[in-house]
Amino acid sequence: MTNLKLELTNVSKAFGPKVVLDGFSMKVEKGKSMVIIGGSGTGKSVTLKCIQGLLVPESGSIKVDGEEVVGMKEKDLERVNSKAGMLFQGAALFDSMKVWENIAFGLIQGRKMNKNQAKEIAYDKLKKVGLTSDVGEMYPADLSGGMKKRVGLARAIATSPELIFFDEPTTGLDPIMADVINDLIVSCVKDLGATAVTITHDMVSARKIADEITMLYKGKNIWCGDVKDIDNSNNPYVEQFISGKSEGPIKVEI
Repeated sequence: MTNLKLELTNVSKAFGPKVVLDGFSMKVEKGKSMVIIGGSGTGKSVTLKCIQGLLVPESGSIKVDGEEVVGMKEKDLERVNSKAGMLFQGAALFDSMKVWENIAFGLIQGRKMNKNQAKEIAYDKLKKVGLTSDVGEMYPADLSGGMKKRVGLARAIATSPELIFFDEPTTGLDPIMADVINDLIVSCVKDLGATAVTITHDMVSARKIADEITMLYKGKNIWCGDVKDIDNSNNPYVEQFISGKSEGPIKVEI
């Protein structure tokens, strides 16, 4: 039995003449937290969408639990995606629903669970992300940015997923709230024994939540290793990115 949860091999994706992924490969072991770093527009979000089957790559292979996702029938893709949870960049909560209904959405719509049971789980997950039960009856418009992220995280873990995707989890948060979210991500993933894939350009966040880090540049995986080895990568692209210097091999279009 393989210990791989996720395996991408030579994945390529283009939009017209613009090549976004150019033979990208990555392996994530079960129960591990992989963080994909890279600048804006390097293909991090496209990678997540290809894994979820929202985009179909031109070539390459994407396997979840050994099953090929590329070209998979919709019904099978739904089954594979039902194993996963997702924390969206802007939390992506439904404005017209109460907080608890947002958290329980996947349970009620996806799992066809009865409302009372789903509500109970929603309130339990609220507690897990450090929010009080009264928040459950509020609407997203009543919440601060940090609270929205927490509710988004509660929704991501509500179905007890085996695989969780985090899309820029700390964007738009102050450093203290970002650290709170990072801590919650680590504890929630550990509690579930889930495999996590995060995309971010926030190196503070990456260092805190990653077991391994992959750097995506010009559509390729240019470095992958243990988080503790990132400062000794001997890769000029990685060194420039993690230090945030304008001088180096990565040229920013002005």
